[in-house]
Formats: sequence, C-alpha cells, structure tokens
Amino acid sequence: MKFFLDTANIDQIKDAKDIGVLDGVTTNPTLIAMERESPEELYSTISSLVQGPVSIETVSNVTDEIVKQGQSFMKYGKNVYVKVANTKPGLKAVKILEDSGIHCNVTLTFSSSQAFLAAKAGATVVSPFIGRLDDISQDGMALIAEILAMYKPYGYKTSVLVSSIRHPIHIVQAAKLGAPIATMPYKVLEMMFKHPLTDIGFARFMKDWDSVKDKIEQKSIAR
Repeated sequence: MKFFLDTANIDQIKDAKDIGVLDGVTTNPTLIAMERESPEELYSTISSLVQGPVSIETVSNVTDEIVKQGQSFMKYGKNVYVKVANTKPGLKAVKILEDSGIHCNVTLTFSSSQAFLAAKAGATVVSPFIGRLDDISQDGMALIAEILAMYKPYGYKTSVLVSSIRHPIHIVQAAKLGAPIATMPYKVLEMMFKHPLTDIGFARFMKDWDSVKDKIEQKSIAR
C-alpha cells in the first residue's frame, strides 16, 4: 500500500519524507486555507519535494473551468494529479483531461455507483471518503471492499485511494482489503508509531542501560 499525506503543511511533508514513508500528497482548499503561504507557493514547493503524485483540487463545477484549472496546474510539475469532485460536470472534465494525458483524482466519492462512473470516465484515481461515511453511521470500509470487488472483473485502471481516514485502524483495514493507496492526516501517521508497550519497553531498556553504564564507570574509578 502506498502512503499519501493529506496535508499542505511543508514541515509535515518533509518529516514524512525523511521517515521514508511518503509516496504522495493530497491537498484540498481547506488544507490550503490553513497555511500562510499562497496556493501557488505551496503547490510549487510540495510538487518539488514529493517524488510521487501530488493532488491539487479544482474549485469549480463547470466543465470548461475545471479543464482550464487542471491544465494550469501542470506548471507545478509532471507529478501533479488534478483533483475533481465526483459530479457530472466534473466527470466530463475528467474525461477531457485524461484523454489529453493529464491524471485525475476523483474526490468526494461516497458510493459505488459514483466510483463506477469515475472509472468509466477514465480517472487515474478515485477517492472514497470513508471517515465521513462512518460519521453518519454508514460503513465506509464496506464501500472500499465493494469498489475493489466491482473494479476487479473489468480491469479498470482506476486506483482506489482510501480517503478521510480517521485513525490507524482504517489503514490496517484498507490494507487487509488490498487497497492500493491510503491518504492520511499527519496526526494519523504519528498515531501509527504509538503503542504503550513500546514506550514502556523502551523506557525499561534505557533505565537498564543506565545501570550498565554506572557499573562500567564504577569499575573504571576503582582501577
């Protein structure tokens, strides 16, 4: 499974890259609004930092405008994916952009029928939002399983990018289903490192090692 970071924060992206787990980045207008830099500065910096795909979202529901925005995003790098909402005008734009060689990530996907349409339109990636479905008492992970099963017999090229991840269990569940990509907030990536037994064990090892060093120092003094 590829790990994408769902953020526009440069420090978070650099940290994930340094750890060696960063395969791509997804952004959206909300994430961009949280940062001080201009969208242009952020998009340019992120696409230069990340070797994998960087999704930049369009902000229109008019086909021609979506296409123009998507085409303009290509100035930020060859690794840019155009993020388009799963609407009728959006999928029309996806078809045009994909036919011209521009990769698209179809976002705001909440049903299998929407995911089917995204694949038919030729989208490179479809992003089902599992956390938001869980929030309204629907089973987000069941949607992932259904989409994966639905795509398999037809050999669609569209990859399922599990989105709106709330916690590490979502990532484990998605991996068990064979989802090829998961995008997560930075806080979820940090949560993946945490386990109380790891903390307890490390603290014990360090304490024991300090006692070993004390013994070595005492022997050195005795000589």
